[in-house]
Amino acid sequence: MRCLPSLALVAACAAGNVHAEPVSATDDDGDTVTLAAPAQRVVSLAPHVTELIYAAGGGAKLVGAVSYSDYPREAQAVPRVGDNRALDLERIAALKPDLIVVWRHGNAQQQLDRLRELHIPLFFSEPHRLDDVATSLTRLGMLLGTAKTAQDAANAYRSKIAQLRATYAQRAPVSVFYEVWDQPLMTINGEHMISDVIALCGGRNVFAALRPLVPTLSTEAVLAANPAAIVTASQGATAPDRPLPALERWRAWPQLNAVAHANLYAIDGDLLTRPGPRIAQGAQQLCEDLQRARANAPSTHPTN
Repeated sequence: MRCLPSLALVAACAAGNVHAEPVSATDDDGDTVTLAAPAQRVVSLAPHVTELIYAAGGGAKLVGAVSYSDYPREAQAVPRVGDNRALDLERIAALKPDLIVVWRHGNAQQQLDRLRELHIPLFFSEPHRLDDVATSLTRLGMLLGTAKTAQDAANAYRSKIAQLRATYAQRAPVSVFYEVWDQPLMTINGEHMISDVIALCGGRNVFAALRPLVPTLSTEAVLAANPAAIVTASQGATAPDRPLPALERWRAWPQLNAVAHANLYAIDGDLLTRPGPRIAQGAQQLCEDLQRARANAPSTHPTN
C-alpha cells in the first residue's frame, strides 16, 4: 500500500476543517493511494490523464499538465509542467499539488524517482484494455471527490463500447496490420489497447504474438502476413516531430491484400492512441473502416 500525506489535509487543518473523510483508490501499478481528503490541486503528467481527469469531473482541480494536454479545450489553459520526456520538477513542486497522476510507460523512471522525493501522492495511470478506461474514471473520481460524475462518464463509455462490440465483434474476421511508425517499421502486439480495439471491431491483429509491446519488424514480415487491412494513426491535435507514416508506400506491393482491395486506413491518432474516453470514437471509426474492408473483399474473409 502506498499511503502518503496529502497537502489537502494541511490546508484543511489550517482552516479548522478536520472532518474531511479519507479517500482511497487502487492505481494501475496495483498500489492503494490514500488521501486524507479529496484532492484539490492535481497535476497530470500525460495527455490521456488530462482527458480522464476532465471526464471524471476534476477539471477545475487541475493546476498543471504536460504538453499536448489539449482536450477538452479548457485544458489548453492549464499551466505546463514540461512534457513526457522532460518534466519541470521545480514547477510541479511550486504548484503545491496534493495529487500527481503519472504515466509509467511515458514518464521516465529517473524523473519518477525524483517526484517521489517530493512526498506528494502519485497515482499511476496505465490502461491496457478498453474497460480499464472506465475503471480509471471511477478510481480517479474517488480521489477527486467527484464519484457521481466519474461513474456517469464510465457508464456512458461502457455503453458505447458494448454497442460497438455487439455490432461488430462477431462479424467475419479481418486480418489487420497496425503501423505505428515506418522507419523503423513498428507495430503493436496483442497486449496493446489498440489491439483490443481491433478485436472489438472483429479484426485480428496479425502481429499479436510478437514482443515487446511495440515491436520492430521487417517489410518482409508484413508481406508474409498479407493483412486484409493496414491501419495507422493520422495527425490529430498532437503534431509529431515529423510526418506520420504514409501508407501510400505500401502500394509498391500490389500483391498485398490490403493494397489490392484499397484497404489502407488512417484514423485520428488522438482518438485511437490515447487511452482515454475518446478511444470509443476512434474505435467507432476503426470498426467502420474494417466493415469497408469486408465489403471491398468479401471473398477473402471466411464466414462465421
